[in-house]
Amino acid sequence: MTAKPGKLKKSGGKIPHTYAILFLIMIAAMVASYLIPAGQYEREEVDGRTVVIDNSFAEVEQSPVGFFELFKAIPTGMSEASSIIFYIFLVGGAFGIIRATGAIESGIAKVVDKLEKREKFLIPIIMILFSVLGATIGMAEEVIIFVPIGIAVARAIGFDAMTGTAMVSLGAASGFIGGMLNPFTVGIAQGIAELQIFSGIGFRFGAYIFFLGFAIWYVMRYAAKVKKDPTQSVIYEIEKRAQKSSTKDQAEALGAFNWRHGMVFVFLAVGLGINVYGVFEWGWYLTELAASFVIIGFAAGLVGNLGVNRMFDAFVDGMKLVVFGALIVGFARAILVIMEQGVIMDTMIHGLSSVISGLPNALTVIGMFFTQVVINFFIPSGSGQAATTMPIMTPLSDLLSIERQVAVLAYQYGDGITNSIIPTSAALMGYLAVAGIPYEKWVKFVWKLVVGWLLIALVALVIAVMIGVS
Repeated sequence: MTAKPGKLKKSGGKIPHTYAILFLIMIAAMVASYLIPAGQYEREEVDGRTVVIDNSFAEVEQSPVGFFELFKAIPTGMSEASSIIFYIFLVGGAFGIIRATGAIESGIAKVVDKLEKREKFLIPIIMILFSVLGATIGMAEEVIIFVPIGIAVARAIGFDAMTGTAMVSLGAASGFIGGMLNPFTVGIAQGIAELQIFSGIGFRFGAYIFFLGFAIWYVMRYAAKVKKDPTQSVIYEIEKRAQKSSTKDQAEALGAFNWRHGMVFVFLAVGLGINVYGVFEWGWYLTELAASFVIIGFAAGLVGNLGVNRMFDAFVDGMKLVVFGALIVGFARAILVIMEQGVIMDTMIHGLSSVISGLPNALTVIGMFFTQVVINFFIPSGSGQAATTMPIMTPLSDLLSIERQVAVLAYQYGDGITNSIIPTSAALMGYLAVAGIPYEKWVKFVWKLVVGWLLIALVALVIAVMIGVS
């Protein structure tokens, strides 16, 4: 879902905490309110959207933000972003209940058991399955609990721990990047951009096929090399020391798949279908979607035989898992509160548009994409990054005559792709720790895949500009 904090040691130093980075940006925004000339654009309502009127920028009286206002911006930001924050909490709670039923774990075990003797189908089917979870429920940190299963399965059929880790984690990552129904990234970004939630799903699905297809080919190619010659494993020395586990034992440890688990999946599938229909036909937004997810969670808990107390314990546990990502939205909003109070946000947008206005739209979008890639290193929370960047990228795209949907795509791909390689990604560092794979070995394995994903994203964004995805 959303990334968690990581105090990661690297080269003798520490990567700053994400909240510390955001607070430093808040301080920088406060200082900027004294240095950058205040200015504003005029805005108007067009087809239900608030849009910036081109050539309407004008400087206004300076309005510097004081020391106490810096700290007031935090609760103000929390308040202004409350609908998004509580949406994340409630959806996280609902998925906490679904996880507590054991349906996902048992479902994976069932698939693994069916594929035990059909290794050529194992990697693509497992990756497709996890990609669906990444695209619909934003699976990220949850991957960690499935990595040992993936490793056991891979080793049992002659692959290595890298293959087992990759087919689980990169499958989920492919879906997360595609993000067709991801409520934590695309849903929030489109809400901020005043777009219909989950609009552009057809284009996203097409791009997702390429992200996933390339990842499957990449992992299968590596796995085939390792099976043919184990010394080709990136972690050969680790594999020599490893004890091979039984696929069957790992699957049985998760519990047998039963009719209750099947009903949980039915409720989830029907609920997601209703959400999509509600968004496009009934005009549903965050409040309705949050309520629907709560219903899905409660229904799954009841049919999963959790009982009332266990169900609400799981609901609270699910919310705990997303605290970091939820509250970071408020901190990100606090940055915008400071820029709005200092009346400098429009000045910055005006400056950016002036610098890049002469560039072709395709190059502009590529610049927006790589900006998001850089920001993702420091703010690896998808919802936090959306809350930080989309209020700026949305009016900027208006001024440059770029569809807002394309700006959301630039954010989506910039946020999702590098999560599989940056050391600030808590999900990545978590599953590498569980797998016992050194970070540098993972980078050696995955960097070409990440480059390929970046190229696919660039092509997708250029096409999106050319056809005007909206």
